[in-house]
Amino acid sequence: MTIKELYKLYQEHPCITTDSRDCPQGSIFLALKGDKFDGNKFALKALEQGCSYAIVDSEELRAKSEEPHSSLIFVDDCLQTYKDLAREHRRQFQIPVIGITGTNGKTTTKELIATVLQQRYNVLYTQGNFNNDVGVPKTLFGLNKSHDIAVIEMGASHPGDIRTLAETAEPTCGLITNVGRAHLQGFGSFKNVVKTKGELYDFLGRRGESLVFINVDNERLMDILPDTVWVAPYSANPENAEGCTVGEVISCAPFLKFRWRESDTNLEEKGQELQWYEVQTQLIGSYNIDNMMAAIAVGLNFGVEPADINRALEGYKPSNNRSQLTVTEKNHLVVDAYNANPSSMRAALENFRIMEGSPKMAILGMMGELGKSSQKEHQKIVDLIGQCGIDEVWLVGSEFQTIDCPYRKFADVDEVKAAISAEQPHDRYILIKGSNSTKLFQLPELL
Repeated sequence: MTIKELYKLYQEHPCITTDSRDCPQGSIFLALKGDKFDGNKFALKALEQGCSYAIVDSEELRAKSEEPHSSLIFVDDCLQTYKDLAREHRRQFQIPVIGITGTNGKTTTKELIATVLQQRYNVLYTQGNFNNDVGVPKTLFGLNKSHDIAVIEMGASHPGDIRTLAETAEPTCGLITNVGRAHLQGFGSFKNVVKTKGELYDFLGRRGESLVFINVDNERLMDILPDTVWVAPYSANPENAEGCTVGEVISCAPFLKFRWRESDTNLEEKGQELQWYEVQTQLIGSYNIDNMMAAIAVGLNFGVEPADINRALEGYKPSNNRSQLTVTEKNHLVVDAYNANPSSMRAALENFRIMEGSPKMAILGMMGELGKSSQKEHQKIVDLIGQCGIDEVWLVGSEFQTIDCPYRKFADVDEVKAAISAEQPHDRYILIKGSNSTKLFQLPELL
């Protein structure tokens, strides 16, 4: 079958499942493969449980099938078919699609943008961090006639990943939050990180009549910006205010408070005078002003009124182990335990340094997927810790074990939990930051 023929079949059975444990009556099962599983082995079971068809790419099944009576549909590559079908579904909707990528802040920025746009529109947006070559198609299949706009997060760990995801989602506009030293093991070099994130710009540049929301404070992003796109600039530096939506930090005590205004160009077109708006957020970290400004720039472009933008940003409360402040009976916890790389770890430490409260304690997990640069990058973080005035530091994971430093070291989170149980830290301000693989997200309930 061609993709168009498959899509007609999907329209007759508009539910695709990739989980043989969840097979709604009349749905289509699509057999994905991973390192430890092969969906093809469960295709016949899926048909027995209620699926009308199963899309498979197993030669073994092909040899055993009883075509033309079989409900098995054979393709060369199920994952590619999944992406192609999702793109065909996306093409049925002539709505704005915003693609978002970046090393740090893309999930928070996506959440903030969706929150702002929801003040005026029905928005489809990536749930959680379903931002890979399985998650993006899954999100796109959620599109229906009620949606006015879509916000699609795109993650990457290898060169070419963003190009593939952009070709699947076909965004009409896009935003790169930043580029940093993450997933170096997969990318091979920082140069490849920049190139891969820039694949979103490349797609939008080739598409024509595309809009890029760009942080003009970020020289790396400005350097790779194509001249074939429209630009909606924003900045968190009043010195870069000309022609930009601009903001600046007022305080972090501990939540970010900032002010912003529209670009002078926009105000002139509207015949309005310069006006600053103050926003008190529920996010920890001065670095979040970039994410806030991105959401403001997007909201303004799509006609969301400033008062509604402010209401959305002030009402947003993180619930995903990102930039959260949790006050327990024992301690104040700054929880950022979903992920970590050199740039996000540095930002978290520098923000913790200026945050009010004492005594301060940091429980830091190792940063994963840094390849040959891992030891060097961990040493830089240890050197930075010494400049942050933190009273007590616990380092977790193998990458910290060989570094000479005066801080306590733990092999894994289980050793940390044992120490917490024995010592019962209390009356502290505690930063919890590390890669998801270190499982530091298990600690807040103990502190």
